[in-house]
Amino acid sequence: MDPAFRTGTFVGRVWRPDLAGPSLVVLRDGALCDITSKATPTMRDLLELSDPVHHARTAPGERLGALEEILERKPDPAHAHLIAPSDLQAVKACGVTFARSMIERVIEERAAGDASRAEAIRARVTAVIGDSLRNLKPGSPEAARVKAALIEEGVWSQYLEVGIGPDAEVFTKAQVLSAVGPGADVGLHPASRWNNPEPEIVLAVSSSGQVRGATLGNDVNLRDIEGRSALLLGKAKDNNASCAIGPFIRLFDESYAIDDVRRAELSLLVEGEDGYRLTGRSSMAEISRDPCDLVAQTIGSHHQYPDGLVLFMGTLFAPVEDRDDPGQGFTHKRGDVVTIANAELGSLSNTVKLSTECAPWSFGSAALMRNLAGRGLL
Repeated sequence: MDPAFRTGTFVGRVWRPDLAGPSLVVLRDGALCDITSKATPTMRDLLELSDPVHHARTAPGERLGALEEILERKPDPAHAHLIAPSDLQAVKACGVTFARSMIERVIEERAAGDASRAEAIRARVTAVIGDSLRNLKPGSPEAARVKAALIEEGVWSQYLEVGIGPDAEVFTKAQVLSAVGPGADVGLHPASRWNNPEPEIVLAVSSSGQVRGATLGNDVNLRDIEGRSALLLGKAKDNNASCAIGPFIRLFDESYAIDDVRRAELSLLVEGEDGYRLTGRSSMAEISRDPCDLVAQTIGSHHQYPDGLVLFMGTLFAPVEDRDDPGQGFTHKRGDVVTIANAELGSLSNTVKLSTECAPWSFGSAALMRNLAGRGLL
């Protein structure tokens, strides 16, 4: 068993073909147990409890099988398999939360989505900015002075505004119930020619704004489409199978808390069918905004989420190495296998395809409600 799962409280969701729908599961003694009930028919309901950890540990459960057996299964409606651990929560994301990735967003914008122009622009922007953004607190007087200097140098950008200004970028990454889970295909919009994975920590947040736990996510990034115009963010981010989350939500308990998120180290591996291999990392220690600040900017008296939310917090990873032609940088190829891993949260692997080739999203909120009602859970 993956060492990440030997301690802690892990909850998730499994598709059960015998029930034609999803069940809430908890990891106990190396096995997944179905704890779905009228009290907690969904992950949303579990995270709304006053003590979700106690419930996950003590609720009666039906053993579905060994963790390794279920975790290794590819999504197949005919067999029990893991799906994204979130269900009714809104799927939100924060962008430009790391200085290095912020510079890459500026480059995308100035290249207007043209990968061939990126290298020259990167050299020019880096020469002006240098290390001035490192350890800079967004919204601080020092950040305001850097902003003024960048405007004077003619390199100001909307991405720098959300990177060092007082307001974080928060957007809707995907629709409720549309995220895919471990082993599933992730999708690229067919129009994209310049794209990359984004390994991220994802927070599970209740409707009251309490962070209940964390998981892993891949916020698939279409650099060319977003780079052409920030107004295309919706098209760049929200497509069929463009969001992967999992494998489990690790609930905050005596063994794992928000400070563990703050110091989390993520690794990334991309393996192509052509033998290509790319490794990368993202360190939460280098994030420009504190995770709790990102949550507070997303949910509060200014914006309510009655079913809670899951929040991608951004990434340090921004690949610039050439994959094929010199000066073209990295972009995905169909068949790439992307694995995001963390010592406390496990690993999330997905295969890259076009969104039009991935399994269509068909099980939405109405289907879930009808399924749960038919099982006597509502």
